[in-house]
Amino acid sequence: MKNKICIILSFLILFIMAGCGNKKAGNETKSTLLQTNGQTEQAINEDQEGSGTENQKSSEVVSEPEQESDMETKTLVVYFSATGTTKPLAEYAAEILNADLYEIVPEIPYTEEDLAYYTNGRADQEQNDSSARPVISRGVKNMERYDTIILGYPIWHGQAPRIISTFLESYDFSGKTIVPFCTSHSSSIGSSADHLHDLCSDSTEWKEGKRFEAGTSREAIEEWLKSI
Repeated sequence: MKNKICIILSFLILFIMAGCGNKKAGNETKSTLLQTNGQTEQAINEDQEGSGTENQKSSEVVSEPEQESDMETKTLVVYFSATGTTKPLAEYAAEILNADLYEIVPEIPYTEEDLAYYTNGRADQEQNDSSARPVISRGVKNMERYDTIILGYPIWHGQAPRIISTFLESYDFSGKTIVPFCTSHSSSIGSSADHLHDLCSDSTEWKEGKRFEAGTSREAIEEWLKSI
C-alpha cells in the first residue's frame, strides 16, 4: 500500500514539474516574442526617423532656381523712315546682328505735303529751326539694357530730321556706343552725325557713320557692319 502511494506521489510530482517547465518555456517564448517585436518596432521607428531626416536634408539642399537677369547687354537698331527708304536697311541690320528693332514713329505722321522740299512745308520749317523737336508717339522700354545703338535716318536738307534730336534727348546714352547710318539720293552723311553727337554726353562713343542709297542690299549692310 505504501509502495502504491509512493508511486502515485512520484507521478504527481513529475506532472507538476512538467507543468511548471511548460509554463516557464511559454513565458520565455512570450518574452522572446515581445523582445523581438520591440526590436522590430524600434527598427521601424528608426527607419522612419531616418527617412524624415533625409527628406529634411533634401529639402534644405534644394533651392529656388536663380532668375536670369534681363539686364544683359544688347544691341538696338533704331530708325526713322518717313517714306520707307530707311526701314528695310534697318531691318537688315537687326536681322544680321540678332538685335532688337525700334521705329521712331512721330505722334503726327508726315504727309507728302509735309515732306515736299522747298515749299515751306512742315519738314522745311523743322529743318530750318534747330530747336524743333517733333513728338515721338512711343518710347523704348528699358533703354539701359542696350549698350550699342545702330541709328538710321534719312537726310533732310543736309541734316538728320529733327525727330532724331528728340530721340537722342529723351534718353541717357552715357557709356553707350552709337553707330549712325543714313539714306539719301545724293547727300553724304556729312555733319549730321556730328550735330547729333553734340546732343549726347561726352562719354557716348560715336562710330563713323555711313551713307546708303535707296534699295541697298542686305549683303552691303552686312559688309558694313562687319567693318565696324
